[in-house]
Amino acid sequence: MPGAGVHRGAPLLLRCLITGTLCYAFTFTEEPAERAPKSDGYCSRILRAQGTKREGYQEFRLRVEGDPENYQPSSTYRVTLIASHPAYFRGFTVIALKEGKDGDKDEDYAGNFQIIDEEDTQFMTNCPPAVTESTPRRRTRIQVFWTAPPSGSGCVILKASIVQKKIIYFQDEGSLTKRMCEKEPLFGEATDKPLLDCCACGTAKYRVTFYGNWSEKIHPKDYPRRANHWSALIGASHSRNYVLWEYGGYSSDGVKQVAELGSPVKTEEEIRQKGDDVLTVIKMKAQWPAWQPLNVRAAPSAEFSVDRARHLMSFLTMMGPSPDWNVGLSAEDLCTKECGWVQKVIQDLIPWDAGTDSGVSYESPNKATIPQEKIRPLTSLDHPQSPFYDPEGGAITPVARVVVERIARKGEQCNIVPDNVDDIVADIAPEEKEEDDTPETCIYSNWSPWSACSSATCEKGKRMRQRMLKAQLDLSVPCPHTQDFQPCMGPGCSDEDASTCMMSEWITWSPCSASCGVGMRSRERYVKQFPEDGSICTLPTEETETCTVNEECSPNSCLVTEWGEWDPCSATCGQGMKRRERMVKTVPSDGSACEAEMVKVEKCMMPECHTIPCLLTPWSDWSDCSVTCGKGARTRSRQFKSPLELGECAEDLEQVEKCMLPECPMDCVVSEWTEWSECNKSCGKGHMLRTRMVKMEPQFGGNPCPETVQRKKCKLRKCNNSKSGSWRSMQVSPLSFQLLCSVTPSFMKPWSTWTECTKLCGGGIQERLITAKKRFKSSQLSSCKERKEIRACNVHPC
Repeated sequence: MPGAGVHRGAPLLLRCLITGTLCYAFTFTEEPAERAPKSDGYCSRILRAQGTKREGYQEFRLRVEGDPENYQPSSTYRVTLIASHPAYFRGFTVIALKEGKDGDKDEDYAGNFQIIDEEDTQFMTNCPPAVTESTPRRRTRIQVFWTAPPSGSGCVILKASIVQKKIIYFQDEGSLTKRMCEKEPLFGEATDKPLLDCCACGTAKYRVTFYGNWSEKIHPKDYPRRANHWSALIGASHSRNYVLWEYGGYSSDGVKQVAELGSPVKTEEEIRQKGDDVLTVIKMKAQWPAWQPLNVRAAPSAEFSVDRARHLMSFLTMMGPSPDWNVGLSAEDLCTKECGWVQKVIQDLIPWDAGTDSGVSYESPNKATIPQEKIRPLTSLDHPQSPFYDPEGGAITPVARVVVERIARKGEQCNIVPDNVDDIVADIAPEEKEEDDTPETCIYSNWSPWSACSSATCEKGKRMRQRMLKAQLDLSVPCPHTQDFQPCMGPGCSDEDASTCMMSEWITWSPCSASCGVGMRSRERYVKQFPEDGSICTLPTEETETCTVNEECSPNSCLVTEWGEWDPCSATCGQGMKRRERMVKTVPSDGSACEAEMVKVEKCMMPECHTIPCLLTPWSDWSDCSVTCGKGARTRSRQFKSPLELGECAEDLEQVEKCMLPECPMDCVVSEWTEWSECNKSCGKGHMLRTRMVKMEPQFGGNPCPETVQRKKCKLRKCNNSKSGSWRSMQVSPLSFQLLCSVTPSFMKPWSTWTECTKLCGGGIQERLITAKKRFKSSQLSSCKERKEIRACNVHPC
């Protein structure tokens, strides 16, 4: 992925791989990424480089999260390079290549990497598709994200090289190579565009599951840590006459409320007002926070039905906080060209803008878009402040994934192409559990006995069993759920126990036949498996019951819709609450208030809650002191072994304590030099002084103090010499005459006292003067005039 980041110079590891030599030293050269020369075939030479190979050597392993054999196009995976204890590595290279390609061309590379930790990994300067170490150091694990290539790319080879001490390992097969092929499309997948007319027969029931992938790890820029969430999801199965939302269209008032406020109330009202164009209203609860591991919180889901007239499915949910950003499906067609029903749809979702608010970041202030704009997908070039901004214009990493899976069909089916075996099995036994795929690194207790059924009647309920996660030996390998649920009914309700006749689940009740007064409604199920002895199933396949909608039907009556489905219980175990709603269809003609009840709330009971004490790993060794001398700190840590939701852990995960090493040497510290003093002579040769102060004496073996006083010579005009032979004009040297002047009381006055020091500390100056008693005519004696002496004082530090 050229241009994906700032690249540093290629480490010596790659040069070793190219030349086949064994190296230990590592060097880096700082080069601007835009100037890095592109070497023809550089990456391919890396791939062809032969280091030390050891068959069956499993110290090092390249692992893709989940260990998938196939990749989903454009999906993102975590790739980990692991060294088993006690092994380690200092350098590495990871690259992804299309199978059968040599790496000579850009199109030979598959997908692209994303850096997780810049202190550990970086893109390679001369081979941008590859990632390598940021700094050569001892390590046992690195992680990067890899986004799979688009559909049609074929099989992919992920390869890694390892440098351990002076040995290079590069394996074409085995634990440092991972081969994955593109996931094959499922039989009967949805058509690319909605069909104008659906030719399928009967009805089908689906379960839609929403997986939010919007997290700080995958979308780190400006991620809103405190308030991130998905709003309540709202949608419907509907006919082609109704549009919930679509690209290029305008948001309705209901869609605007979801996009800006996260409220589905208005949208649900709009959906229910569409009457026969809507078969099922789809609803899921809001998700706070936006992302949690699946072993902590199960992905939300909802069930809905489709028929020949209402074979499209749409929904939306808001990313919160955001200006007006959402994800969803629009008019997803579940009818196939072969007149059957789609078995499964998997779709990665990117956010789209509802066109009602002009904010550019998650927490931009409200700014209405006037006039309203059309709905459009967000792009990575929308605005530099956008959390999805990429100056290279790359694709936005999906923030969610939705899975729509058929769980039942009803009535005579008329698809021209017979179902394949997998399709038949999916209908016969949708509740069958897959084989236990618990990783060996997850140590569990045995399953507890099944709890009592949550339903005491013949309505469908749930029962639960639990197990405890005792230890997670490899934190990079996720451990599956610790709770297991199974559908059930109250005692004596299941006639199926007495025979081998297997029935489907009941399909949702049909709408009441009357919009006002008493009517009828029905629901149906069908035989999934007949008894082996060929006998007839005697269990009922249809149920009917009376229903009452709007008992008073006069013009002044308030007409309401039927009650919606009960929301899921608010608790996953123990007692909770559930609610259902209905909407006002027609207000009284006399303008009076509608007194009908719009919301019903009831208690609901889930299996008994069981808390399991959390498990902690032993404390790690204390880290090194944070300093090399003096006072510092050191830490140690431990981790959770069991999921947090199974018990409240108040124990600390990290401890910090002080540490003391020998005192650090402290060198002598002095001030700057003062200005040079005046010359101490008025003629001839003299000297000048400058000083500096000692701010801090040396301690604990530090460097001693340098000199604090400096002297330099100064030379002024020559002193006058007399040519007379008399006493007054006798010739003496200037120095002798200075002595004469200073020792002859008749010529000079005594020296004055020293002046006060110019500074109290840090180095100052004192002066004193001597002057002649009277003026002399002799040129030499006339030099016996005022003299000045200077000396340093108070040189001690302040």
